[in-house]
Amino acid sequence: MDERKVMVPGINCGHCTRTIETELGELEGVRTVTASIATKEVTVHFGPPTSWAEIVARLEEIGFPPAGG
Repeated sequence: MDERKVMVPGINCGHCTRTIETELGELEGVRTVTASIATKEVTVHFGPPTSWAEIVARLEEIGFPPAGG
C-alpha cells in the first residue's frame, strides 16, 4: 500500500474536498482519500490495480489538477 500527498491549489471549500474524496475513492485499489481545505493537500492510500498516474489523471479530469503538473 502506497501513500502519496499532493498539493491541489483549487481546493477552496467543502464541496471541493467531497468531490475529490468521492471521485478518487471510486478508483479500484484506493483505500482512503483525505482532502484538506487548510493545507490544500490531498493524501491518498492506494495499491494495485490503481497507479499514481491514474490518480493524477482523475484529479485533472475532475478539474483539480495537482500543483506542478
